Amino acid sequence: MNPVQPASAGIDTAGVTALLHRGRTLPQAELRSAVARLASPMDTVAAYHFGWIDAEGRPADGDGGKAVRPALALLSAEAAGAAPETGVPGAVAVELVHNFSLLHDDLMDGDEQRRHRDTVWKVHGPAQAILVGDALFALAGEILLELGTPEAARATRRLTAATRALIDGQAQDISFEHRERVDVAECLEMEGNKTGALLACSASIGAVLGGADETAADALHAYGHHLGLAFQAVDDVLGIWGDPQSTGKLTWSDLRQRKKSLPVVAALAAGGPAAERLGELLAADAKKSAAEFEDFDEAEFATRAALIEEAGGRSWTEAEARRRHEVAVRALDGVDMPAGVRAQFTDLADFVVERRR
Repeated sequence: MNPVQPASAGIDTAGVTALLHRGRTLPQAELRSAVARLASPMDTVAAYHFGWIDAEGRPADGDGGKAVRPALALLSAEAAGAAPETGVPGAVAVELVHNFSLLHDDLMDGDEQRRHRDTVWKVHGPAQAILVGDALFALAGEILLELGTPEAARATRRLTAATRALIDGQAQDISFEHRERVDVAECLEMEGNKTGALLACSASIGAVLGGADETAADALHAYGHHLGLAFQAVDDVLGIWGDPQSTGKLTWSDLRQRKKSLPVVAALAAGGPAAERLGELLAADAKKSAAEFEDFDEAEFATRAALIEEAGGRSWTEAEARRRHEVAVRALDGVDMPAGVRAQFTDLADFVVERRR
């Protein structure tokens, strides 16, 4: 797909790469230490999920994901005038919560691949996916509360609120799969919960640990929330039209799961012949059993994708990603931070809407 073009003139690709690398590596020792607390075999299962070992337990250098959330946690500490290391416990905590959600989501969605490898439930079974996800969630709170500071208590409150919203969003997403119609406002609320909440927490948690007041933390929270909606809008486009070689998922991935993602919902709301035909097909799909739906061939998914695009669902979603990008960047005006830190927040927002996976 063509990347969604951001509003800003250019992106410091090298700078963003370095920022994400820092988000992946600086918290790594503490993240591994946290996972090592888990009882066997959950420690091994978690290590497989994070890409540290392969399915046979041999050391591996797997794809650990984009690391946007931990990168934001470290950067937000700098926005408060603190060293990035101050944000490490927050970075670890948001990574643990994020991966808790991935373990459970993969099982609920029936996804067999993540980051170009078999998912945990596929390799180790559904029970381990559930248990390890639960354990990672519990560890996140431990990591923060062990700091024993007022700032840690504030950060934990933000993290638990974000986690509850994330779970609400997943519940909404699942319920949408069995409804014929979902309106755009409902879809945006769901995605604000499922994706925006944890990114909002990530963008503010390091600043809170660094002593930022609530006004500054709330402005960074707003940046992260709208960035999350931009991120999810791009994800929704990739979920239908993304290159499997880049995304690590099957073609038409979201259509296979009957997801009411933004392109689908926007297309249905647009009206016109393509929207009407799409609505008829999706209404019929909702009545089919999982087995019947799995018998669909590629042409049937391609037809639905073409109707979504013809009705304007793809273009609307790409425009929404750009709009949320702009709102996120404007939210940074509410924080007095070094110019270089602000530029990194902006470049990271650009990266989110330009990405291909």
